[in-house]
Amino acid sequence: MATPEEIATSSTGIASALAEFTRHIGAELAAEAPELPAFPEIAMRVRQALAREDVSIEEVVRIVGAEPSLSVRLLQLANSAAVNPSAQRVTTLRAAIARMGFSLARSATIAFAMSQMRRSESWRGLQEQFRAIWESCARLAATSYSLARHRQRADADQALLAGMLHAVGKLFVLTRVSRFPVLMSDGAIASEIDNVWHARAARVLLARWDLPQEVVEAACGFDQATAAGGGPASLGDVLLSAHYLSGVQDASELASAAFMAAPCFARLGVDAVGAAQVVQDSAVEIASLRAALAD
Repeated sequence: MATPEEIATSSTGIASALAEFTRHIGAELAAEAPELPAFPEIAMRVRQALAREDVSIEEVVRIVGAEPSLSVRLLQLANSAAVNPSAQRVTTLRAAIARMGFSLARSATIAFAMSQMRRSESWRGLQEQFRAIWESCARLAATSYSLARHRQRADADQALLAGMLHAVGKLFVLTRVSRFPVLMSDGAIASEIDNVWHARAARVLLARWDLPQEVVEAACGFDQATAAGGGPASLGDVLLSAHYLSGVQDASELASAAFMAAPCFARLGVDAVGAAQVVQDSAVEIASLRAALAD
């Protein structure tokens, strides 16, 4: 058992490290261009191309085709149960992009880029934490996409993108807090640091990506979509509802789940019966999307 002197020394060390971490991350996020370590350039090229109204599918195919691993990922996604319910397989990159559309292709490209980051030296020693964040966001993205489609919303592709982008701030904070082992070694402190900083980090990083504002807002703050009231459901409502549903193992649990009283479900028009139906009907879609998004 630690002595009082050892406890005091440890507490002082944590407080000092926390103050230093706060100073460093605050200064970095206030700087002109903070970046995620090793974020692949291919994602930026695809994003920039798809932001142009006059871009042709041939140009997109040429850019994507320069990265064979990305091409394989998009083909896999285009043939997944979520995007290809008729089971009519496509075998060319052009057909895959035509089937999924530019918006979903962009979302899948960013998901691919994020999954590839862990191969960089920048992430050495952080692979376990990286994978946990990645898998959590892939599950959120897949569930959000499926829920939006089942509610016949027009923004299902954006729901997928926002779900994946939720990882951006978390990964940025992970790389920064990893420089302070004393903070990393305390799970409660590391979790609190993530809660305090990940949304701010995501907003700063995504500000230069020319993304729809509703996507950025949902990615950075869907967990704040808790206000009561009616009106149309936001993309944040979709993500928060998906966040709740993504942890459901048995749809029969939903009848007594306290979270079903959350306003986001009411705004979406989803009750416990409807949520159970979504979970059951979406199981194959979600599994196929997660497989396509996983690395």
